[in-house]
Amino acid sequence: MRYLSVKTLKTFPHRKSSPSTYREMETKLKKSFHALEELVSVMPSSPNGLFAARKLRRNRQKDRWKQEDYKRRMLDLNKKADPLEGAPQASGIVLEKVGVEARKPYSGLRKCVRVKLKKNGKVVTVFVPGDGGILHIDEHDEVLIEGVGGSKGKSMGNLPGVKYKVVKVAGTSLEAILKGKKEKGQR
Repeated sequence: MRYLSVKTLKTFPHRKSSPSTYREMETKLKKSFHALEELVSVMPSSPNGLFAARKLRRNRQKDRWKQEDYKRRMLDLNKKADPLEGAPQASGIVLEKVGVEARKPYSGLRKCVRVKLKKNGKVVTVFVPGDGGILHIDEHDEVLIEGVGGSKGKSMGNLPGVKYKVVKVAGTSLEAILKGKKEKGQR
């Protein structure tokens, strides 16, 4: 990019302009040059050139730790906070049946159970899907649970704080029990 200088300004094809106009243009140009020089001196210089890649890569890596999702992924924080510990399913023992109230525009009790996981002893609230599914689950039954299917592994729909659902009861699929294809196995 070619910058205008005072010399090129005097050779401009403005022959009809008066010398005072030249002086005004010259002072404006000098002021703009000074402003540009100040701006350049304030701007931080980033590494550039043939051998700058290592420095740029290191800076980029350092700056990525400011991103929350990157930090959580690298330190496995989501897996540490997850009661299932990253597994798709887990088995546990039913402690009690509970009713969870639906979120605001809806009303009603969603049938859930409190389950103590076998693998780590953590207690979670688990949704029981299907019409009358809660009738087939008793206390001290062994159930298999999995994620309820909310975005990013969180709760779904109008169930506040419920991230998991029952898949099997005493080794038998809850869906098959509800359809009448199978009966619940004995403990």
